[in-house]
Amino acid sequence: MKRNIVIATIAAAALIGGGTATAIAVSGDEEAPAKKSNVQVSNDDTSRDDDANVNDTDDNDADDKAAKDTGEDAEDKAENAADAKVAQVDAADAIKAALKNTKGTAVSADLDDEGTKHVWDVDILTNGGAWHSVQVDPSTGKVVGSHVDRDDDGDDAAETAQIRAALKGSSVTAAEAAEASAAKGTVTSVDLDEESTDKAWEVDTTAANGTGSDWRVNPDSGKITADRSND
Repeated sequence: MKRNIVIATIAAAALIGGGTATAIAVSGDEEAPAKKSNVQVSNDDTSRDDDANVNDTDDNDADDKAAKDTGEDAEDKAENAADAKVAQVDAADAIKAALKNTKGTAVSADLDDEGTKHVWDVDILTNGGAWHSVQVDPSTGKVVGSHVDRDDDGDDAAETAQIRAALKGSSVTAAEAAEASAAKGTVTSVDLDEESTDKAWEVDTTAANGTGSDWRVNPDSGKITADRSND
């Protein structure tokens, strides 16, 4: 008897519901939970949580994503990772070692592959205006070579003047820019961008998986931002 009453109740509900009952039947069982989930997401408490998550990750994550070189393939990443492992002496220490050998201002430092070995190649502008290239062993930190790097022609003189102007009043050195960027990965290159309107230290880093990233370090504040020049 109870079973008949239940069946009758269901049939009556179907007749009264009309098109609504038919729509529920057509929608199928799989979509019903999805509709319920959407209602839950619109709950005020959940919305506040979502806002909190966005606030936690907005600036830093956006910079990290913008800085990464997404065009690298697996072979490039493997090579980058292998190069970064060679740098047992980091960029900042290599710059400091080079400046002990040759007094002046470090303008760039690059981890170069010279034939069968890697070296840190540090460019130094002396107070007298001469350019020196100093090579530092990335495994020991010892200076392994040094030579005058540029001829004193018109182009070099103009570039030197431009670099001096960019460095004037700067409070962040190349070594400090490298140290500040080390949290982003292994620093493989530091170079002064003296040509752009917003002068900055350009820093390349390599993550443990070989992904390369490009950064700009403000020469006055030391603030690090993603280099979006290639976007």
